[in-house]
Amino acid sequence: MKIALTSPFEERVPPVKYGGTELVVYNITEELIQLGHDVKLIASGDSQTSAKLIPIFQRSLRSNPKFNDLKLRDSFKFMGIGKVCEYLSKNKFDIIHNHIGWRLLPFQKLLPAPVVTTLHGPLDVPYQQEVYGEYKNSYFISISHNQRKPMPDLNFIANVYNGIDVDKFNYSEETEDYFVFLGRMSPEKGPVQAIKIAKMTGKKLIMAAKVDSVDEEFYKKEVEPLIDNEQIRFIGEIDHEEKNNLLGKAKCLLAPIQWEEPFGLYFVEAMACGTPVITMRRGSAPEIIKDKETGFICDSIEEAAERTKLIDSISRKKCRQHVEAEFSRQVMTERYLDAYQKAIQLHKDSMPVYM
Repeated sequence: MKIALTSPFEERVPPVKYGGTELVVYNITEELIQLGHDVKLIASGDSQTSAKLIPIFQRSLRSNPKFNDLKLRDSFKFMGIGKVCEYLSKNKFDIIHNHIGWRLLPFQKLLPAPVVTTLHGPLDVPYQQEVYGEYKNSYFISISHNQRKPMPDLNFIANVYNGIDVDKFNYSEETEDYFVFLGRMSPEKGPVQAIKIAKMTGKKLIMAAKVDSVDEEFYKKEVEPLIDNEQIRFIGEIDHEEKNNLLGKAKCLLAPIQWEEPFGLYFVEAMACGTPVITMRRGSAPEIIKDKETGFICDSIEEAAERTKLIDSISRKKCRQHVEAEFSRQVMTERYLDAYQKAIQLHKDSMPVYM
C-alpha cells in the first residue's frame, strides 16, 4: 500500500524529548515500513525515519527560537499546510493519514486520495469544534472513546489507541523510594496536585517536564515556589534514555490530571517499565489503566495519597503485560491498517458511478 503520513511541524519525528504525537507518528511509520508498505513521511526536515522523508521546513518549529512568537509560529503552520497540499496533489497514494488535525481538512477534497484524520487533542475547544463540525463527514479516528464525547456526531470510522515500541522500555522489578511526574508543566497535567500528594505522603517526587512558552507564567507562579530541590525536584525535559531510567526505578507515576486527557502516552510508557500509575477518573484514564491491577484511578488527591500506600500491591509484571497486549506499536498499526481499508472502501462507495 502507498501511504502518506503528515506530522505536525512543531517537533521532529521522533521528538528529541517531549512530543507525543510525533512519537506516535514515528512508531506507525516504522512499523508500516517493516510490514513492507511504501511510506512517505511529510514532516520537518530534521526528522529521522526509514521512510522517504518529505521535508516541509528545514527544522522543526520549536527548535528555532524565533518561533517563540506564537503568531509567527501559527503563520508558518499555514504555510506548511500549503506545502503539504502541493506535494500530496502531485503524487498518488492509496491513503493519506493526517496527524496535523483541523488545518488540513478544508483541502482534503482537493487531494487525490482518501484522507483519514487521527484526532490527537481534546474536542472541546470551541473554534476547533466549528471547523470539525463543518467537515464532520470526514474520516476520523479517535485515540480513546472518551475523546469522542464532546463531538459524538463526527464520522468516526475507528478508535485506535496509541502504541509504543515496548522493547525500548526496560522492565524493572527493582525500584527506589520515589514517585515521578512526567510530561508538561501545564495546569491540566496536575503538577501542583502531584506535589500536594507527595507532601501528604512525605515521599520524594522527581518532576521531569517540558515548560512551553504558554505555560511559563503558570510554572513561575504556581509550581516553582513549591519546588525545594530536596523532597520535590524538578529536572526539566528529558530524553528517552533518561525517561526510561526514571520511570523504571519509580514506585509509581503520579498523574493527577485536571482535564479530559485524550490518551496519555506517559501512562503506557510507565506501565511498560512495570511502573503503576496513580491518576484521576478523567478522560481516557479508565480505558488505559486497569484500576487496582495496573494502578489506581482516584476521585480526589486525598484518595490518591491514600492509594500510594498500596502501590506495592500492584504487580509490575501485569503492568508490562497489559501494555504488550493492548498498546504496542504492532497492535496500533494493525488497527490503523484496518481503518485504512475501511476508509478506502467508503471512499470508493461514495464516488459517483457514470453509465
